[in-house]
Amino acid sequence: MRVVIAGAGSVGRSIARELLGHGHQVTLIDRQPAAMRIASVAEAEWLLADACEPSALAEASVDQCDVVVAATGDDKVNLVVSLLSKTEFGVPRVVARVNNPKNEWMFDEAWGVDVPVSTPRIMTSLVEEAVSVGDLVRIFRFHQSGASMHELTLPASSPVVGRRVGQVTWPAETALAAIIREDRPITPSQDDTLEAGDELLIVVSADAEPELSALQELLAPAPAPTSPIE
Repeated sequence: MRVVIAGAGSVGRSIARELLGHGHQVTLIDRQPAAMRIASVAEAEWLLADACEPSALAEASVDQCDVVVAATGDDKVNLVVSLLSKTEFGVPRVVARVNNPKNEWMFDEAWGVDVPVSTPRIMTSLVEEAVSVGDLVRIFRFHQSGASMHELTLPASSPVVGRRVGQVTWPAETALAAIIREDRPITPSQDDTLEAGDELLIVVSADAEPELSALQELLAPAPAPTSPIE
């Protein structure tokens, strides 16, 4: 696979090294001479140019690549690179870095983005997932379908603990994708019994997202308020 990465900062170089390690061809583009740390990723092709210029993308043979990664630290640049790559050069897949979560709404097909990657959003989800037991946490969204992946760690008080997967009435357009138990992933079957501490990975369609409260109530309802002692 041939990949062009716009942005040769620490993020772009890290992506390049990973891709090269998997046998892919990589070209790094950056307009800053200080970013030309060629020795750090010597196996890649390097181009000192402004990736927002169609001529620079043409020089990098973007029209012949399989994927463009817009990985700069500037959301405006990443959007322009994505749009040019998709509309002017017909790149099959464009992955764009989102630096400011407030800009996520712009990173869609209208701007040529196939896959937006918001590092702050991912880190927030991972932090929440690490510390929250019984809370439904969105891990990420599938951009093309609008479906999303959610995680919930079953508390001991969950009403589904001890029940088989097939006995649980899951909300419509909701699918249990995996159970992680003691660091071991399990492909759930109808006969698997849910246990306290199980980490459930659940895929929810875009249409079902307004009903996430029902899923939360099913798996880990809030405790009933206690009456004050008189």
